[in-house]
Amino acid sequence: MNKRLHLICNAHLDPVWLWEWEEGAAEALSTFRCAADFCDEFDGFVFNHNEAVLYRWVQEYEPALFKRIHRLIQQGKWHVMGGWWLQPDCNLPSGESLVRQILLGKTWFKNNLGVEPRSAMNVDPFGHSRGLVQILAKSGHDSYLFCRPLVSDQVLPGQDFRWLGYDGSEVLGHRVLEWYNSGLGKAGEKISSWLQRRRTELPNEDLGMILWGVGNHGGGPSRQDLRELAKIQKESRDWQVLHSTPEAYFKEVAPRREQLPIHAKDLNPWGVGCYTSQIRIKQLHRQLENELYATEQMAAAAFFQQRMAWPETELSRAQEDLLFSEFHDILPGSSIQRVEDTSIRLLNHGLEEISRIKGRAFFALAQGQAKAKAGEIPVLVYNPHPFSVTVEISVEFQLQDQNWKDEFTNIVAYHKGRALPTQVEKEASNLTLDWRKKVVFRATLAPSAMNRFDCKLHIILAKPVPEAARLTVKTADLDAAIDPHSGLLSRWKVQGHDFATAAIGTPLVIKDNEDPWGMSVHAFRTVSGSFTLLTPTAAARFAGVRAAELAPVRVIEDGPVRKVIEALFGYGLSRLQLRWLLPKNGSAIGLEVRVLWNEKDSMLKLSVPTGLAKSRLRGQVAYGVDDLPSDGNEVVAQQWVAVTNERFAVTVVNNGTYGSDCLNGELRLSLLRSPAYSAHPINDRPLVPQDRLTPRIDQGERQFSFRLMAGPATTCLAAIDRQAVVFNRPPMALSFFPAGGGSAAQPGFLLSDDLCQLTACKRAENGKGLILRIFNPSAEPRRTTLRVPVVGASLALRLSPFEIRTLRLRGTTFTEVDLLEKPLKKNRGRAP
Repeated sequence: MNKRLHLICNAHLDPVWLWEWEEGAAEALSTFRCAADFCDEFDGFVFNHNEAVLYRWVQEYEPALFKRIHRLIQQGKWHVMGGWWLQPDCNLPSGESLVRQILLGKTWFKNNLGVEPRSAMNVDPFGHSRGLVQILAKSGHDSYLFCRPLVSDQVLPGQDFRWLGYDGSEVLGHRVLEWYNSGLGKAGEKISSWLQRRRTELPNEDLGMILWGVGNHGGGPSRQDLRELAKIQKESRDWQVLHSTPEAYFKEVAPRREQLPIHAKDLNPWGVGCYTSQIRIKQLHRQLENELYATEQMAAAAFFQQRMAWPETELSRAQEDLLFSEFHDILPGSSIQRVEDTSIRLLNHGLEEISRIKGRAFFALAQGQAKAKAGEIPVLVYNPHPFSVTVEISVEFQLQDQNWKDEFTNIVAYHKGRALPTQVEKEASNLTLDWRKKVVFRATLAPSAMNRFDCKLHIILAKPVPEAARLTVKTADLDAAIDPHSGLLSRWKVQGHDFATAAIGTPLVIKDNEDPWGMSVHAFRTVSGSFTLLTPTAAARFAGVRAAELAPVRVIEDGPVRKVIEALFGYGLSRLQLRWLLPKNGSAIGLEVRVLWNEKDSMLKLSVPTGLAKSRLRGQVAYGVDDLPSDGNEVVAQQWVAVTNERFAVTVVNNGTYGSDCLNGELRLSLLRSPAYSAHPINDRPLVPQDRLTPRIDQGERQFSFRLMAGPATTCLAAIDRQAVVFNRPPMALSFFPAGGGSAAQPGFLLSDDLCQLTACKRAENGKGLILRIFNPSAEPRRTTLRVPVVGASLALRLSPFEIRTLRLRGTTFTEVDLLEKPLKKNRGRAP
């Protein structure tokens, strides 16, 4: 028989979803134990399972079973497929986080079970970024197994195809049309139906793969299923039906590679509501991602200069917290409320681990700074980026003593004797004393280094009061105005071009339903209404002031750095605050949103009409930049999106929102949704009970931050990736009085060009050397020089469009490695 059908028995087991992790662990033990029994009982049967986190639970909670599985693997009866830490969402994590999913998972499997899968699989996530291709190829994967998007969501050139990445990397892809599981006792029916269709409708097919096994809460094979399959195997005359593995199937596909069609796009969309549901998890995940990778760079700079030990244990715990939170029912927001609660706890645990490491690294790198002069308060700012940045620094500190007089201490920050634009703003606390201070100043920071600023104090009669009526800022680059009647950005001229052809910032309420996935839709476009300015009376109540009335639009801060304008809005049972941050230098506008959301089965979007004709939408994705649909359908991107045409671009950087849509040049940013928890559409049944209160997602207070920029398209798009990484990884600022003495820290890691990024800087997994990952985020080839001053090492690099290159540094020698940190067969150069 020349026709072969590969049966892939698995037991799809979500660690959490409609249950918490303890139940997931219990089911993993039961499922694995039963599967091991069947491996011993049925000749030729092979059980497949993925996800290192489940195997580690078995290793910890039932060591004897783990040893048994190890023996079955050695006998070829049990196959580790996939090899990742778990099945993450494949759109929302950054490219580096997806690298860590594979690196941590494959390293664990290699160290504990002696295996390294070559076929990756993510059969349950809700779509897949094209940036995955390069990550897969450079992590030792040659093939990829997935289910979504469905045929109704995206037409692919074939069930088997060649998936092409942004950089030209390629892997074999296979979409599982028959899904990854089967009902209890239904595997035989599923496989018989597949064979019958090939015999009657597709007689020329000679190779196939079917996944089977009870899933979604574990289970896998049953004795009834295995007996039925044995009967099918025995009776089939035209097809050889065999228990198999994904690797065995793709090995048979590989010789046909040149005849397979090419797919050079992402694998999206599906479940577009998941780009926004449970926004707190998304924001905390983004924060932990960036804090982890920035802190690794700080720790590496201190470690290389022998100022601190490498914090291996704490970093590992934080990284595992991050990777678990990326599970495809946690990060997308499709789990129950108890899982949301425990996931928030998990992410905060990771952030706490990182904060302690970051503090340790900061103080280590602050050693050698001079003592402060009398009457000055020093502020130290560490820039983790390998390039200089010009930013607004915001820092709080205490004056030497409480000042009970009716006067005000004004502050000016200095750098090397030069006064910087500085203003004092309302601090976080509410003590009506001249004591606690929040200082905002604009400065340029040296790369990968500790920067020193000295604040001088000046007593004045009273804090300057901003002119409430002047809602405008005009500089050499920017002419901006907030409309006092709408609270929206009504004028936005950058270098003479007006980008506010319509009011910018309208909070739109969109009709939605109870489904957190958004399974049945591709767009959220039906407007139910919009937030409007509160009356002065309602504004006073919302603000909590004693006055009977408060102007709903006011200037609340003003100085040499920026003007801050607050506008208060209402809709239904909800309230919303916009804070516009209009700069006195440059043209980037900040927008902070605080919303008290009490609407149900609705979505909140922020409208940014650009007025750009014949525009298209672009956005950052995992280790890439993609052209996104601009037809009103919901799209997913990461730290930034841009509406652009041949001449101009409007870019928006965010701190943890992923969904948006664009139509006729109007960008709508998706802030939050309020569906029910895990309300899964099933036929025409009601999504939630109609006889009780069913809690909704994201009720209460939520906060968002954006940075709006506009200008010539070439300039804006070249700068946006670095602007986004600085927005999400702000330099660490702290008022600290150094002890003096010793030598100041040297810069850590430097890149010579104005575009490439250092996306990872960490100790190697085997402890031998430092891993440095460089990424070219543009569609053009780039050259850059990586320098490590502390060891006198440097290396000139050429990077192809969207190329990731990974280097190991030991001593002064660079060795190029893959994403698993294995040396490439052909290395490119050494340090001079």
